[in-house]
Amino acid sequence: MSYYGDYHTHTNYSGDGKSSMEQMLRQALSLGLKELAFTDHVDYDYADPAFEKIDFDKYYHHLQALQETCYQRLQLVFGVEIGYQPHVHNKIEQLLQHYPFDFVICSMHMADQLDFYTGDFFLGKGQQQAYLRYFENILQCVNRFHNYDVFGHLDFIIRYGGYEDKVLSYLDYSDIIDTILINIIHNGHGIEINTSGYRYGLQQFHPQADILKRYRELGGELITIGSDAHYYADICSHFDLAYEHMNKLGWRYFTIYKNRKPRQLPLHKLKYASPEEYRDRA
Repeated sequence: MSYYGDYHTHTNYSGDGKSSMEQMLRQALSLGLKELAFTDHVDYDYADPAFEKIDFDKYYHHLQALQETCYQRLQLVFGVEIGYQPHVHNKIEQLLQHYPFDFVICSMHMADQLDFYTGDFFLGKGQQQAYLRYFENILQCVNRFHNYDVFGHLDFIIRYGGYEDKVLSYLDYSDIIDTILINIIHNGHGIEINTSGYRYGLQQFHPQADILKRYRELGGELITIGSDAHYYADICSHFDLAYEHMNKLGWRYFTIYKNRKPRQLPLHKLKYASPEEYRDRA
């Protein structure tokens, strides 16, 4: 099955990317994609400094050169995934003003300047305390930072922490999650269905089904679909499940971006579509 596009991928320009732009592009073409968004990491003041060292001049010109080789078959989307922390807010804004990004994902990879991946954030916290503090950091982010298009992998925190039961129940955090979602919606932003949870053995998307359902109930419409692939073979992984799930929840459209402007396509076009069939969002 071929899908329209993948809106969350990482090349080896990211500190943890495993595949080159060329490898990712070849895979996308072999899958028959119409669009591929490169959304490499920028995480200023991250525990691993490799995550903030992208040469964006080189990155942008490399993408443009590749686009020339495939412009009749596939559109490359110049994206970035920002790891937000409040103390680097101005540095993030400067980057986003300097380059002509098509698409910006805002994500939370650290909270209180402590890393999830290394486990530092979880030290001295019970599971519920850690999860609540994570959402408090996201709320602080969306209250202050508005220069993004979609918020990435909203319940990403469950990947880490070493807890025996990684379940995060929407009902346990419904008040703060609703506040976050309302903020995202009212400020004209969206969220993503990030399929990587299945690759991590979590048997869910990010965010989970209950949060996706609540986002729609609150009036959310803008939603992208991304694999979070760091290796070319993972492009569009588990998109079949994402398509089925969106149908089940009653979604009518999915969202694509160009020049930071959202456009919606009917959901049935997720399985192949033509750029001429874009429906501009009013």
